[in-house]
Amino acid sequence: MATISKICLSASTDGRGVSVAATSSAGTTIHTGSSTAADYHEIWMWASSHSVVTETLTLEWGGVTEAGDHFITTINPNETVLIAPGWLIKGNASPIIVKAFTTTANQVNITGFVNFIDAA
Repeated sequence: MATISKICLSASTDGRGVSVAATSSAGTTIHTGSSTAADYHEIWMWASSHSVVTETLTLEWGGVTEAGDHFITTINPNETVLIAPGWLIKGNASPIIVKAFTTTANQVNITGFVNFIDAA
């Protein structure tokens, strides 16, 4: 029977936001998935901008080279938006890593949580 537990994003310190420092690929690491094949991570993330200009945030979902690896969101000044509405990553011998980069360094913070599903 599967078990589910809620955990912080792996790059977060005690649930605090992760500041996106990168301005190009490969981005700032936000979350690293499991290396166990029976594990799934259901990822929920929000991005908050404290910039005075519109920021473009690019999520790198498990890779940096394929068009399907990139998800792009525009964030207005002083706005918080949902950027990952429960998207899944599956455990893999080489863990899948979620990264992000934005227009201006350290102007966007990402917060969220992971529903860790152990299907073993």
